[in-house]
Amino acid sequence: MTKRSPKIIIVGPAYVEMSVKCDSCPEPGQILEGTGFSCTPTGPGVNRAIQAALCGCEVFLLARVGEDCFGDMIKQNLSRYGVSTDLVYASHAISTGIILTLVDSRGTNRSCQSEGANKVFGRDEIEYAAAEQAIGSANVCLIHDGLSQEAVVSAIRSAQIHKTRTVLEVSLPVPERGVVQTPNWPVEYYNADILILRFPGLFCRSELGAGRDQDLRLTATDLVAKGASSVVISMGSYGTLLTDRQGTQTIRGIQTEMVDHTGCEDAFGGALAACFGTGDSPASAVRFAVAAEALTRSRFGLQDALPVKEEIITLLQEQPD
Repeated sequence: MTKRSPKIIIVGPAYVEMSVKCDSCPEPGQILEGTGFSCTPTGPGVNRAIQAALCGCEVFLLARVGEDCFGDMIKQNLSRYGVSTDLVYASHAISTGIILTLVDSRGTNRSCQSEGANKVFGRDEIEYAAAEQAIGSANVCLIHDGLSQEAVVSAIRSAQIHKTRTVLEVSLPVPERGVVQTPNWPVEYYNADILILRFPGLFCRSELGAGRDQDLRLTATDLVAKGASSVVISMGSYGTLLTDRQGTQTIRGIQTEMVDHTGCEDAFGGALAACFGTGDSPASAVRFAVAAEALTRSRFGLQDALPVKEEIITLLQEQPD
């Protein structure tokens, strides 16, 4: 990644997570004493914006929150990291998105999520003059599919009109053995410069089983054949698959101690967008993202675990050629 500071627009959901630690999760009708409580701004939009800001970028988050104390908490958190909240709009009649989590003594989580204002984020937010201007002047627009399909399509179209590089993060079910997935996506999804594929519940290649990375390759190759420019699939410390019209290459992973993988996807997405925004190639952006992900999983926590640009560059320089 060069020393230039790109402008990055993140389009993604924002939440506040309230977590209660307890010895065991209560049964229906039962009230147990908690042993700890935290209330933290989070969500793919918020966390990826913070990671891009830690990489030295000028960052704007385009999102919607409620006109409540939780919305204010999200904005204050973003401002602390230098992320602009000019495009974080407040809804009057709906709450901020909330995640409620119970964590028992074994570390098992039980969560309930209310989309809140994220549910009403749509085309109108993208077509606001300020949002259009920001997307048009940005070097990269990172879009997360945790918002409505209407919003995602509108953001891609806006970036295309303004010739802004686009990174789209999308989720797919873990592929069945030997089956090529054919997602029912709008055609606009294939116009993104980089598609980052996520498989919920899958953290690394070892969870697929022996030889199953071939199924991921088939899925990525099929998406490129349908029009995608570059498809990226992270497999944690095992590396990242990058597929384009020249074929598939594996970007070598970086081995670090596994402490916590909570913020790995946020680190990867935000760092990739930051590096891609400097004009670097998808392959260079993936290498930068791999290093950010490696540093994050070696630390405990989420936002506190996200690395700054200098740490990422140092780790890359320490790797053998």
